[in-house]
Order: sequence, then structure tokens, then C-alpha cells
Amino acid sequence: MEKQQSEEINLRRTIITAILGYVCLVVLFYVLAGHQLHFRASRGNFSQPTAEAGTVELAQGAVVEQSFSVKIQRLQNISVQWGTYYRPNSGTVTMELINQADGSMVLSQTFDAAAITEGGTTTMTAAEPIETVYDAPLLLRIYADSQPGQGASPMMSTSAVQEGFSLSLNGEPAEGVLCFSATGEDYIWTGLHYWEFAAAFGAVLALAAALIWRRHKQGKHSYVVNVLVAMRKYRFLIRQLVSRDFKTKYKRSVLGVFWSFLNPLLTMAVQYVVFSSLFRFDQPYYQVYLIVGIVFFNFFTEATGMALGSIIGNAGLITKVYVPKYIYPLTRVLSSLVNLVISLIPLLLVTVVSGIVPTKAYLLVPFALLCLAVFSLGVGLLLAALMVFFRDVQFLWGVLSMIWMYLTPIFYPASILPEKVAWVLNVNPLYYFITFARTCFMDGISPEPVVYVQCFLMAMGALLVGALVFRKTQDRFVLYL
Repeated sequence: MEKQQSEEINLRRTIITAILGYVCLVVLFYVLAGHQLHFRASRGNFSQPTAEAGTVELAQGAVVEQSFSVKIQRLQNISVQWGTYYRPNSGTVTMELINQADGSMVLSQTFDAAAITEGGTTTMTAAEPIETVYDAPLLLRIYADSQPGQGASPMMSTSAVQEGFSLSLNGEPAEGVLCFSATGEDYIWTGLHYWEFAAAFGAVLALAAALIWRRHKQGKHSYVVNVLVAMRKYRFLIRQLVSRDFKTKYKRSVLGVFWSFLNPLLTMAVQYVVFSSLFRFDQPYYQVYLIVGIVFFNFFTEATGMALGSIIGNAGLITKVYVPKYIYPLTRVLSSLVNLVISLIPLLLVTVVSGIVPTKAYLLVPFALLCLAVFSLGVGLLLAALMVFFRDVQFLWGVLSMIWMYLTPIFYPASILPEKVAWVLNVNPLYYFITFARTCFMDGISPEPVVYVQCFLMAMGALLVGALVFRKTQDRFVLYL
């Protein structure tokens, strides 16, 4: 009776803690995600086409007009590329954006022609994002008060063709498109309804907690409760196994735990020297880009590799003492997680040395780490179960993990992948975890809400598959050990 009452108290405490923790996390995430929760870079943004010729010299009386439309919900910037004839120019240049539907002036800005450089751009920036021009007929008009021989020339592309775009030079139609770009933001629907989603998910969480409590009161078996009880009952053993695995890794090593700090730095240094020379790409903060991928992928391969042999390696304990078998792959993943936390120290050092200013988005990285750990546990449970029956799994996994590494943008940007193989990224969970962390570290912002959902679903999907296979096969482990 006392044991049952103790379990009820612990379960009640766990449920209350989970619900309160959820509420705190919902509020904290809203604060940390900030602007990126509600807006994203518009999918209607378009960049400047390649400059192929000049339009006209913008002296007094000359005018360049570009008709176009944009599918941008919050227009922010219009940029134009210029040619200067490699001479100093004088006067002022005026750029105007007009809504042709009602003739209203949307945006206007004047620039000093002397400050315009060959191949440079001038950008009109709205003080507040413009929300009235989505799919509206727009006219970009450019003129100047420069004297002949002292005016700059907007550049154009004669080969670029875009539906609904038309260019006129001094009132005459011209073949081609002005070298200009338009950028802005779109609303994120999930962000606009954040509190509704949070409340709905909270209601589901409360309902699940109520069902678990009811089943427990009725004396029915609950897998969730059994796991919680096992975690509490065997917490000493879990600590000992995690400590043993971590210490064994560096046994008789001179530098010991310092290797967890040194490994990602050395790997990054070697790959940085090699790949920054072999591959021709312009990746800002490449060293940070590289070390984030290395740290995350190293954890995944280490955790799954250790979990793979966790049942075989503890055959002596399994055949003599009853302990829930999933504890063995779990402790291997937790041991690797300790190593991952240490590896974050050199990652942060490289980030700071590279000149990236830390932001509050760094506090969102633990979500990616947690999803990666859960995903690794799911894969580890699956591999540990298969390893008992098929010893060849360890060799196959070595090959598969190497292929997986090359299919994950660790040392190369995702943009260089050919279109015919780019689909691989969409089904690669590690790509989402690593990209999540890179967005926080390198851009200093929160990923879009959909990325959180993708990471969560992939982590839970792997855990569900791994746990089901492990649970279905664990009763036969002793026959093959």
C-alpha cells in the first residue's frame, strides 16, 4: 500500500511538473523566437539578373521605367544596379515606386550620383514594411538631374525574360529587364496563431496526462508509467553505466577528457584547410559552418555506434540480473551526450573568434540537441535490437554512416548539390538538426516554426520505430547472447 501511494505521489508530481514546464517553455519560446516566429523572408523575393548592358545615361530629361509586380506581403527593399562609365558623376538620382492601380506614390528616395560606383547598387528601404503592394501593378521610375556626361546609367539584362515585366527607356519600350531586386517578408500563419496552437497542444498534453493517471488508478499497465518508475528505480545504475562508458572511452589516455574538447577543433582545422581549397564556394563563417556540422554528426555516429553494441556488450548483466533492457542503449546515448556538451565549448569559442556576436537565439539550440539525442536513441534502439540477431549490422552500419555523412552538408553548402540529388536533403533528419543549429549560431535568429515541427516529428518518429522494434524483440535477446 505504501509503495502504491509513493508511486501515485511521484506520478502526480511528474504530471504537474510536466504541465508547468510546458507552460514555461511556451512563454520562453515566444520571447526567444521573437520576429522569426511571425515573419520569414518572402518566397516572392527576386534577385538582380546578370547585368549585360547599360540602359541610358540619366541626365536631365532621361527616365527609366520598369513595370512589374511582386508576391511579397511586406515589401522592404528595392535595389538597382548601376554603371558609371568609370568616371566621377554629379547630381542626384531619384527612385520612385508607384502603385499603378491607384497612381499612389509608395516609396521615393534620392541618392547622390557621386557616391554611386561601377557595378554598385542603390537601395530604397521602407521605414515600415509596405503591406499594400502584394500582386499589385507597380512602376519603378528612375530619373536624375545630372548634366550630360556626368550621369550614371542603370544596368539591364537583355536576355532575362519575366512574365508581367516591361521596361521603357525615355518612354520607348525596350527588350530586357532592369537589373533590380525586391525583397521583403511574408507572414507565418502558424506564428500568427501561436497561442491557439500552444493551447491546443497543451490540452492534448493534459488529456494524455489524465488518461495515464486514470489507467494508473485502475491498476492497469502503462508503458509511460513503467518507464518513469524504472528511471527512478534504476537511476543509480544509470549513473554508474554512463560514468563507466565515459571513463572507458579515455582510459589510459594522457589527455583524457580534453580529447572531447580537442577532437572537433582538430577535425575542423583539417577539413577547413582541405575543403576550403578544393571546393569553390562562398560560405560566410565557413569555420563555424564546419564545426557545427562536425559536432552534431560526431555525436550521432558515436551515440548510435555505442548503442549498437550495448546489448551484446552487457550480455553478462542481462543474463544474470533483471534490468529493463532499454536502459543499456539509453546509457550509451547519455554518455555520448556528455561528450557532446563538452564539444560545445570549442564550438562556442570558434563562433566568438570568428566575430559572430552571441544572441538570445543560442538559447534555442538545446531544442535541436534534444531532438538529435532522441533521434539517436531511436536509431540506437533499432540497431541494438538488430545487432543481437545479425552481427553483420556493425559492419553495415559503418558503411551506411559514412554514406550518410557525405549526403549531409557538413563540409559543403547544400546549394552546390545538383537538383537531381537535392531531394536527399528533404529526407535527411540530420540536415534539419544541423541547419537548425547553424541558423541559431550563424544568423543569430530562430528558425521558422515549421523547422521545429520537422525536427520534433523526425526525432519522435525514429524513437517510436526504434522502441517498437526493441520491445517486440527484447524477450528473445537471451536466446542469442
